[in-house]
Amino acid sequence: MSADAFKAFFRGHPAGVAVITAVGDDGPVALTASSVSSVSVDPPLLIFSISSLSSATPTLRTAQSLVVHLLDADDLDIARLGATSGVDRFADRDTWSSLTTGEPVFHGVRAWARCAVISRMDAGASTVIAAQAVQGSITRDASADDGDEAGALVYHNRQWHRLGDHSRIG
Repeated sequence: MSADAFKAFFRGHPAGVAVITAVGDDGPVALTASSVSSVSVDPPLLIFSISSLSSATPTLRTAQSLVVHLLDADDLDIARLGATSGVDRFADRDTWSSLTTGEPVFHGVRAWARCAVISRMDAGASTVIAAQAVQGSITRDASADDGDEAGALVYHNRQWHRLGDHSRIG
C-alpha cells in the first residue's frame, strides 16, 4: 500500500486526541497525538506512537516519565498548540505548571496521567512508547449525566470534531 493510500485509509478512522508532555535537558516538550490507546488496567498501561519528524521526539525517546493529557472539546486550544510547529508551547506560564517530579502539566484539561516509560519500539519512521500510569487527575468526567460535559475531542479526516448527544446514532 502506498503512503498516500495508507493515509487515506486512516483518514476515515476517527481517533481521540491527547497531548504528551515531558521535560528534557533543553526544557519541556509537547506534541499532540491521536494514537493513545489503553493496553491493560492491571497494571494500568497505555501506548502511543510519535513521529521522528516531531521536535519533541528526541526528548520523548529518552524520557523516563511523561504526562499524557486526554482532551475533550474544551481543550481544543491545547490540542492545536501541541500540533503547531515552530511555536513555544510553554510561553504562557499561566496555562501549565510542573509536577514535583518535573513533568509539565497543562491546567484544566479533562484528564491527565503521569506515566513511567516501560518500553520503546522503533516502528518505521515512528517510535511506539509503552508506559504505566502512576499518578493522575480527572477534571471532567466523560460520562457525566449533568449535561455539562464538553464532548469528546476527535480528529477525523484532518479536522477536529466534538462528540456528544447530537452525534449519537444508537
